[in-house]
Amino acid sequence: MLIDTMLYHIGRYSLMLKSVISKPERFSMYYKETLRQMDGIGVGSAFIVVLISLFIGAVTAVQFAYQLGDSFVPTYYIGYIVRDIAIIEMAPTITCLVLAGKVGSNIAAEIGGMRQKEHIDAMEIMGVNTASYLIMPKLVAAIVVIPMLVALAAFVSICGGYLATVLTGAVSHSEYILGIRSFFIPNNVTIMFVKALVFAFILTTVSAYQGYHVKGGSIELGEASTNAVVVSDVLILVFDYLLAVLLT
Repeated sequence: MLIDTMLYHIGRYSLMLKSVISKPERFSMYYKETLRQMDGIGVGSAFIVVLISLFIGAVTAVQFAYQLGDSFVPTYYIGYIVRDIAIIEMAPTITCLVLAGKVGSNIAAEIGGMRQKEHIDAMEIMGVNTASYLIMPKLVAAIVVIPMLVALAAFVSICGGYLATVLTGAVSHSEYILGIRSFFIPNNVTIMFVKALVFAFILTTVSAYQGYHVKGGSIELGEASTNAVVVSDVLILVFDYLLAVLLT
């Protein structure tokens, strides 16, 4: 029964994606909507991303400094560890998990509300490809903006580690900067952006799927928003592991 349900949703999800990527009717309408979505996803989420990343970097640096203790590991490793953890894992994964809750639930509620009010049915009667019109701008905006937010999160996390350790005297300014500049592997940045793109696609399309196919009233709409966040978070964690295996 569970397998049948999963196959049913995978099939319906695939058919929705096929409609989403079809050629749009009017590019001007899609362009304006995409800009609006970029503003909502990017500017609207910047503050929470910066706040969370700042404390993630600070906590990572403080805890690693604590783990070093009186060991013989050089203290400049603090900057090195904070940099790599932020770039490879914390920035893309934590940022997208947070965005799945903020952006994903909003997408599911917005599209689900239109489905319940029969706005989608009305557009389909007029010959509009509703899956493409409602989802494509959100998908394009997320793919463009979320990697920018992830890059911002990585930078702020490193700054958070600096503030938490240098200002408290746990490590000197020169040692932290030395750690940031040591053993840098450019491929780690590529991994970060690949994760950001995959996670952006997941959280946008899964949330849109939940809202697009919602039925019933306000209770079902709430369940769809909750499912959008839960399923997106689970898939982000699963693909985080798969990408880590494939790319490293």
